Amino acid sequence: MPEAVPQNEPASVRASAVETIQRELTSFARRARATAARLHPELSLVSYTLLAHLEELGGCRATDLAAHYALDKSTVSRQVSALERAGLVMRRVDPDDHRVQVLHPTAAGTEILAQVTVSRRQLFGERLADWSEDDLTRFAAYLERYNEAAAQGG
Repeated sequence: MPEAVPQNEPASVRASAVETIQRELTSFARRARATAARLHPELSLVSYTLLAHLEELGGCRATDLAAHYALDKSTVSRQVSALERAGLVMRRVDPDDHRVQVLHPTAAGTEILAQVTVSRRQLFGERLADWSEDDLTRFAAYLERYNEAAAQGG
């Protein structure tokens, strides 16, 4: 894990770096939405993300999705309904608690995820083709560190 940034560096250098990071992450998010629309036009970035999470976990409740992504339950409900109408998600009764419904990707949902994953890997591979292994390793570690801090409320 990379070392923490020293707090004793000049405030203007740190502020400038943070501003650049914020601007570049915003740009990244815009490109991610546009790329998702190109890779699978019927599947929004949010829908793709929820579907991928369901596949990764082997299914979960809609309330768990809302909590994980810090989204309003009504937002998740609309996205899940759209995924159900598209035949990409189905509900199953939880065998341990028959009052609970668990969301799972359908075979069609799993197939779309596989197609998009191949395309995304190819796209990222092309964008990062001229990066050294050291640069890739550092970048991956920095992203993990950033996301860990965000997950902990930092």
